[in-house]
Amino acid sequence: MFEDWAAVSRAINERVEVLGWRQRELAERSQVSQAIVREIQHHTVERRRSARTLEALSIALGLHPQHLTAVLNGTPPPAATDPVDTGDPLLSRLDAVERRLSELTTSVRAMRADLSVVAEHLRRKG
Repeated sequence: MFEDWAAVSRAINERVEVLGWRQRELAERSQVSQAIVREIQHHTVERRRSARTLEALSIALGLHPQHLTAVLNGTPPPAATDPVDTGDPLLSRLDAVERRLSELTTSVRAMRADLSVVAEHLRRKG
């Protein structure tokens, strides 16, 4: 099977640029050594990497956990909101539920912030 490490390098570099991060920040957020991040980013050493390494980098970059693996294999990356395909339907379903719960939590936090602004406005007015 063909593995496109140059495409992985491009994908990481594009995302890091969008996020405005330095290599060190990606290494810290992903818990992947800076040396490995450097090798992958600069495509200096082409060797087999652990699936966990690519998953950790994907997650740190705010992508679907299998995004960089898909890029490596030349397949379309899943959307960030797609469930993780573990081969186990129960785990995939649980992942989908956790993602939805995270979305709902974000929405509730935004509503609470909006309500705080309204409440403060009403307090000042009344």
